[in-house]
Amino acid sequence: QVQLVESGGGLAQPGGSLRLSCGYSGSTLDYYAIGWFRQAPGKEREGVSCITYTDTNAYYADSVKGRFTISRDNAKNTVYLQMNSLKPEDTAVYYCVAGRQGVYGSRCLNFLLPQPSKYVEVWGQGTQVTVST
Repeated sequence: QVQLVESGGGLAQPGGSLRLSCGYSGSTLDYYAIGWFRQAPGKEREGVSCITYTDTNAYYADSVKGRFTISRDNAKNTVYLQMNSLKPEDTAVYYCVAGRQGVYGSRCLNFLLPQPSKYVEVWGQGTQVTVST
């Protein structure tokens, strides 16, 4: 059974940085895209970023482009989300998610659509990120 385990959430000041990690264990996630979703109180869950397995192409929501960077270390079975220039509106529970990457990284494109949850095959438990003074 595949498991995704997030770590690295916490409290940051506006303009600060945090790095989230997503470790995966169990059956191999070869050829799975790994993404990050977030859900703020009272808001819909949204895709934030995604990275493919084979060519490690990265995808970002417009709201985080230029501030967040996703990376992947397949040897360590870990995906990272470096979050810089944090804003209060980044406050949310962040979830690591996985799905078979599809042709030309199509799963990553799915993850950044509205209502992306239906494309997820594996969920992490979530980690809270709070950006506040």
